Amino acid sequence: MNKPVPERRIALFQKQQIRRTIHNNEWWFVISDVVAALTDSANPSDYLKKLRKRDPLLAEAFKGGGQLVPPLGLEFDTPGGLQTLQCWHTEGVFRLIQSIPSPKAEPFKRWLARVGYERIQEIENPELATKRTRALYKAKGYSDAWIEKRMRSIAIRDELTDEWKKRGVKEQIEYAILTAEISKATFGMTPSEYAEFKRLKRENLRDHMNDLELIFSMLGEAATTEIARNKDAQGFPENKQAAHAGGAVAGSARRDLERRSGRKVISSQNYLALTQKQTKQLKGNRKP
Repeated sequence: MNKPVPERRIALFQKQQIRRTIHNNEWWFVISDVVAALTDSANPSDYLKKLRKRDPLLAEAFKGGGQLVPPLGLEFDTPGGLQTLQCWHTEGVFRLIQSIPSPKAEPFKRWLARVGYERIQEIENPELATKRTRALYKAKGYSDAWIEKRMRSIAIRDELTDEWKKRGVKEQIEYAILTAEISKATFGMTPSEYAEFKRLKRENLRDHMNDLELIFSMLGEAATTEIARNKDAQGFPENKQAAHAGGAVAGSARRDLERRSGRKVISSQNYLALTQKQTKQLKGNRKP
């Protein structure tokens, strides 16, 4: 049974994007995004450092002191590939807000409460998460056919990362290297190179792939999963070989199609026009 939910999403608070991910069945938010949303700081990491110096209790909470679970480094898919970003759960973010003098603090608290309630609903009824994700893509203007492929690509990616976990691939940097290995063999570019080719900044690369790009991306990852299982790949070196082999399967199929059709699969086109239009609409109409 496929996982029904993409567990990493971007949410909007007023004019700011907040990256979030599911960890231990609850939302964890990228701390730098929260700071940027509350302060409009051009350098949220620097702002946070100064904030921790001014507030010793907050600094202690970051180290795991008190009753709060400290922030964690969690994996996100960025244009530069998989990166580990510092995140905090809802209770931790509430504590962070106490230390930030901002007129946006109260609206942000209400926004957090609503997001948390949505997560409770999704735990009770997992299909809600899938429906919300589909609705988000639909609202942005993606076609039904594209949405089906994107949802399927999420499930295939989840299956692959679950397989890597079982086979001793644990470090986040190893996930990034293996993902780059598949992408390089499939498309001739790493994810960061591909994102630059499509003129993306922090957007999710796969949200800007066309139908064929998604299909060959899925083929590379599905083939990698199959090869890793059949060869019983263990540890990083063996899984790297499987990743290259899986990507090579997709790369060979891509080149064959290009030769027969006379048209390149890889495209510099993106869906920024769709996503930017929807973002502007949300910024203008949605309030916490």
